[in-house]
Amino acid sequence: MRILPSLFFITIIFFFSKFSYGADTITPSVSLSDGSTLISKDETFELGFFNPGNSSNRYVGIWFKNIPVKTVVWVANRDNPIKDNSSTLIINKQGNLVLLNRNQSLLWSTNTTKKSSTPIVQLLNNGNLVIRDEKVSESDEDSFLWQSFDYPSDTLLPEMKIGWEKKSGIHRIFTAWKNWEDPSLGDFTSFMSVSNNPEVVLFKGSSEFFRTGPMTGTTDSGAYGLKANPIFISDVVSSEDEAYFSYTLKDKSVISIVVLNQTLMLLQRLVWIPESRKWSTYMNLPHDTCDGYNVCGAYGNCDINGSPLCQCLDGFKPKSAQQWSTMDWADGCVHTGNWSCGVKGRDGFLKVTGGKLPDTTNTWVNANMTIDDCKIRCLQNCSCTAYSSLGPDDDSGGCCLWFNDLKDLRGSDSQRNFYVRIDASDIGDKHEHTKMIILVVSIVVFAIIVIILALYIYREKMKYKEGNNEGEHDDLDLPFFDLATILEATDYFSNANKLGEGGYGPVYKGKLQDGQDIAVKKLSKRSTQGMKEFKNEVILCSKLQHRNLVKIIGCCVEKDEKMLVYEYMSNTSLDSFIFDPIQSKLLDWPMRFNILYGIARGLLYLHQDSRLRIVHRDLKASNILLDNDMQPKISDFGLAKMCGGDNMEGETSLIVGTYGYMAPEYAIDGLFSVKSDVFSFGVLLLELISGKKNRTLTYNQDDHNLIGHAWKLWKEDNIQSLIDDNLKDTCILYEALRCIQIGLLCLQHHPDNRPNMTSIVVMLNSNNNSLPLPHEPGYLLQNITSEGEPFTERQRPSSINNVTISLLNPR
Repeated sequence: MRILPSLFFITIIFFFSKFSYGADTITPSVSLSDGSTLISKDETFELGFFNPGNSSNRYVGIWFKNIPVKTVVWVANRDNPIKDNSSTLIINKQGNLVLLNRNQSLLWSTNTTKKSSTPIVQLLNNGNLVIRDEKVSESDEDSFLWQSFDYPSDTLLPEMKIGWEKKSGIHRIFTAWKNWEDPSLGDFTSFMSVSNNPEVVLFKGSSEFFRTGPMTGTTDSGAYGLKANPIFISDVVSSEDEAYFSYTLKDKSVISIVVLNQTLMLLQRLVWIPESRKWSTYMNLPHDTCDGYNVCGAYGNCDINGSPLCQCLDGFKPKSAQQWSTMDWADGCVHTGNWSCGVKGRDGFLKVTGGKLPDTTNTWVNANMTIDDCKIRCLQNCSCTAYSSLGPDDDSGGCCLWFNDLKDLRGSDSQRNFYVRIDASDIGDKHEHTKMIILVVSIVVFAIIVIILALYIYREKMKYKEGNNEGEHDDLDLPFFDLATILEATDYFSNANKLGEGGYGPVYKGKLQDGQDIAVKKLSKRSTQGMKEFKNEVILCSKLQHRNLVKIIGCCVEKDEKMLVYEYMSNTSLDSFIFDPIQSKLLDWPMRFNILYGIARGLLYLHQDSRLRIVHRDLKASNILLDNDMQPKISDFGLAKMCGGDNMEGETSLIVGTYGYMAPEYAIDGLFSVKSDVFSFGVLLLELISGKKNRTLTYNQDDHNLIGHAWKLWKEDNIQSLIDDNLKDTCILYEALRCIQIGLLCLQHHPDNRPNMTSIVVMLNSNNNSLPLPHEPGYLLQNITSEGEPFTERQRPSSINNVTISLLNPR
């Protein structure tokens, strides 16, 4: 699309009517002076006037032409809306595109100082509005007199850059709309940091909110959402003159954009789904709690699967042990001992792998140094606290030095290494001469002993294994499979048959000789679980028979292997459906209610109808498996507790389970009962209806989790907004609202106020009885006990069970 100037200027006048989110679009049929015509080169985007939402204010913007949900990607006059009933968009005689009101007062201008005798305005097919010389090709971006891509709004389009150029002084900053009816500048911004080792950052006002990690030479910085994916290809450029991040789509038929959402405080990647005619969320940043900026303070590493979340790096300890024990990590960590920099033999480096690199605000970069030279340079400066290469591995070259405290560390599956300066004694990093002496002495001392005892140790080991294998499973009342059968069924545990991996170990699909499909859960040598949890699950599962409990077929205890054999669940686990934006659409309301009811029946059997009487202690979405008919089956009884007679409660000093599902009396005081499972069921119920995780960052900052969000909506008499948007067409509203009320009753702070599973099954199965009103639920992720005291070391949740067979992945 282009606008051709006359001798002085050409006026394009838009007379428009008032309508909600309407638009008067510049079209090829607009008649211009000098007999010129307005030409549209592409059908993807269009430029025009629009009203956001129900606002009467008018703006000039660019949006997708053929998407029925009006999606504005750029706004010209964001902070200066049009108030009257007509306005003028012109190219003035200085070659600027300007917006004037009816009184010819200036509302907005491109303000370019570059001149051309024949300037034209053109809307390119990538959504970039440009002013260029008519004689210069539109593909020559360097010749543009002005372009909207240099002055972004809240949306990052393909080929658009977020970053800065030193020569032009352009710093492309994305700023969110204040709200969906007001495109003026909000206080939620994203830009590329101006540093030696740049990274994309998010700010809330003047406070840093999130950062990707340094992006020099690679996008594998440890940030979620920036790795290889099927949607887009990332492009990172960093030099002395410019630094920017951009992306291109792998499939040109796919429409995907990145948007800053002020309401949710998220940077979101959206993908347009033509079949459903909706935008689907592909990625949210921050992704989880550990993505928040500097959650664990200096030298504190945030692990989303850890309990607690924050741990000091090796060689460091909490600066304030008391605050750390109450999960207040703001003060971070300090060096252990009395180490001081520069003392001969005391400086060493801790290798940290698999994490987001620290904040790069105080860094120094040299692209020509090796990793060994980088280490030497760091040792020469006592202010240097860490070093790394610039590339994805140590051999890729380049050097980055960190100065002052290391901030914003988190665990990830990145393979980047960096080296943290600590006391050498903490990692056994002695002088090479000393290590050589120790090595020689050790060899001399132990060589003769090893030779003499080798055969003896081997013989005793064989005797032990033979005797142990026979005695280990004397009390396991379950069919046994030999190792050869399991190996054949799983094709020797081939990666092609691997379904997933949890806290117990990996899970493999197999097929027995009679054609029966099985799932084999194999105890990993690295697992913290052992024979106790193994026997617990075998004994319980072999004695429990119910349609809503997973069926264990047998086990294998041979040599060093301990394995459980289950019936194969083709639809994997519940979390793979309700928390997946695509899979969740497959679960309509009748199906979700049936799953919810089945889980309740399974718990009722465990609590009351089974002769053993079981408290599961780890009920969550990933421990609910789904068979071919989408019938739910409760799994993973490694942490379950048996209660005899009428004794349905107990106490433990070892608190295990999953943070976010644990009842407050269990997480804080170690008290568990059937009412602990009821609390977990309440969390699971809200997740199933809302389609959102309890531990997430998708709510307003006043709400800490899904429980708090639901309670807020209940108090505002707006609880129906909690229901998953995917259920709008199938949901029976009064039934869903009744279920939510049951869920809130399950989440009462005091166990005595929660219903038992018998009452819950009755409430789910009847629409006639009125329900009691819930009180404020417990455990809104606040660090207080029921008496208002902070967590003690023994009281705080001590582990997270990342489950076993529940992490199955579909193939």
